[in-house]
Amino acid sequence: MLIDVHCHLQDEAFKEDLEKVIQKAKDAGVRAVITSTQNFSEIPEALRITTRYPNYVYLAVGCSPTLFDRREVEEIKEFIRENKDRIAGIGEVGLDYYWEKNRRELQVELFKEWIALANQLNLPLIVHSRSAGKYAIELLLSNPPGKVVMHAFDGKTGWAKIGEEAGFKFSIPTSIALSRQKEKLVEHLKIGSIMLETDSPCLGVLQGERNEPGNLKYVLENVSQIKKLPIQEAEKIITKTTLDFFSL
Repeated sequence: MLIDVHCHLQDEAFKEDLEKVIQKAKDAGVRAVITSTQNFSEIPEALRITTRYPNYVYLAVGCSPTLFDRREVEEIKEFIRENKDRIAGIGEVGLDYYWEKNRRELQVELFKEWIALANQLNLPLIVHSRSAGKYAIELLLSNPPGKVVMHAFDGKTGWAKIGEEAGFKFSIPTSIALSRQKEKLVEHLKIGSIMLETDSPCLGVLQGERNEPGNLKYVLENVSQIKKLPIQEAEKIITKTTLDFFSL
């Protein structure tokens, strides 16, 4: 009953063999997948995929923190407003101080708008915060949305705990196998604050290899070992957390 709360199935990396990728995920025990968009042009293909795999692939619509074209941003917002009943969440959105170091004020301004939209439509918010974990959590605390999941959080554990106290969830990616920071995150978070993601085709078990939703089982294995819980118990708790968070 695994649920991949964050991936990008509309990515070109899956253009040739998506059906096989979906079947492998099902065979690996993945019960549902949320595919997230990052710009307006990705939406039609993501919609086509959710239509092709109903009640299995769900849609989150977002906007990369490094997308600054105001017209495109507004197009994405309008699509979300008009299709809110077809959308599992708004995301990914947030801050990225790794790829874009100069236009921080504009990123903050846009992120505040996404938080406001999530509140207005009562949709969960999926937050990207690369090299900006502290700043994203501070901003979320001062502009609190209803539901927040921090996707592949790369910030310090102390800030994660502050977010957890505010009710934020954290989706742990497949790359936990390669990241001491992600292991520490799981060590310090409560099991009830954790969800699972692959961020496919990125953040794989092995560097340089295409990641897939079927690899989600490896995240569960790592989390259960770190939390010293039987794998079935960890899966049960995480699945309940995910189903309570998203209306799938």
